[in-house]
Amino acid sequence: MLTFEQKQAIIDLFPELTKKEISLKRVNYHFMDSLYEKTIVVEKLHPNGNGFVFVGDLLRYEKEASDKGLVNIRDYDEQQLREIIEDAIQYLSEEAEEQKPIEELWQNREGAQLMLAFEQRSWNIYHGENLEEAFGTHDAAKEYLLEEGFRKKK
Repeated sequence: MLTFEQKQAIIDLFPELTKKEISLKRVNYHFMDSLYEKTIVVEKLHPNGNGFVFVGDLLRYEKEASDKGLVNIRDYDEQQLREIIEDAIQYLSEEAEEQKPIEELWQNREGAQLMLAFEQRSWNIYHGENLEEAFGTHDAAKEYLLEEGFRKKK
């Protein structure tokens, strides 16, 4: 496992990232040229070596990423850390591809219906026109719907 200082040295090699100190001796690294509201690439890097990198919905990290699109880099080696940061910067630098909308209708036993829609790199759950929840991955949204008693309508 890389130390806090080693991780910082690697991250500092990316001139497009801006270091910002936060509480508890942790640091964030921002990509100020992000095309999106999200600018934090490396989040809450802690002196104990723990930290997160934002990868959004990149399929390459789907199994590792949290619902918020964050990957824990605690046990990453130098090569892995460089690659994930490069991927994150590229992700925040590219326009979302114009793609055919993905929509799924879900229903519970009482007949209530929710729409799951993929929009602008996010899986959104709507009740009518009201946004109820948003998730970074399809699996996270699906898990939420199943836990709430909804099933995908055929």
